[in-house]
Amino acid sequence: MAAKKILMVCGDYGEDYETMVPFQALLAVGHQVDAVCPDKKAGQQVKTAIHDFEGAQTYSEKPGHNFTLNASFDQVRAQDYDALVVPGGRGPEYLRTYPAVVALVRHFFDAGKPVASICHGAQLLAGAGVLKGRTCSAYPACRAEVELAGGTYADIAVDQAVTDGNLVSAPAWPAHPAWIAQFLKLLGTRIEL
Repeated sequence: MAAKKILMVCGDYGEDYETMVPFQALLAVGHQVDAVCPDKKAGQQVKTAIHDFEGAQTYSEKPGHNFTLNASFDQVRAQDYDALVVPGGRGPEYLRTYPAVVALVRHFFDAGKPVASICHGAQLLAGAGVLKGRTCSAYPACRAEVELAGGTYADIAVDQAVTDGNLVSAPAWPAHPAWIAQFLKLLGTRIEL
C-alpha cells in the first residue's frame, strides 16, 4: 500500500474526537496527515470542544484539548494532496467563510479525490457548493443545509457512515469505526492482521 498524503482542515472549536481520532488513526496506518487552519502556522494550536449526548434536545459542549497543527495553511497546495478530512464541531461554521478554504474543498470534489466529512463538516461542504446531487450524512441539525445545498440527507444511525462516490460522511463521532473504515477503503488502504 502506498501511503497517501491527506489534508485535514481544522478550526477552533472543532469537535475534539472528530479531530483527534481520524488524525491519529490515519497516521497509525502509515498515511501522512497535514492538519491546517486558516491564519495559523505549524506548531500553533486550535481549541477543540467535546460534544456529548447527555439527554438534552441537542449535544452538550465542554472544553476539549488544544490540538497542535503540523502544517501551515498558507503553504498548502490542494493538488499536492490525495484526500481531504473535514472534522465536525463548530469549526466548519466559520471555515466556510474563507474563500481559500472553499477553493480547497472544491478542488477535492472537482478532482474526484476521497473526502471524509463528519457531523457539522457538512456545513463546509454546503458552503463550498459541492453537495448538489450527492448523498451526505451529518449531524441531524445540519439536514437543512445538506438539502438546501441540493444534496440528499442520509438519515442513518449515529454509529453508521455512508459512501457516495468519493465522499464518506457520518452523523457524529460514534460512527468513527464505520466512517474511518469506509474512508480507508476509498484510500486503498489495506490492513493485514
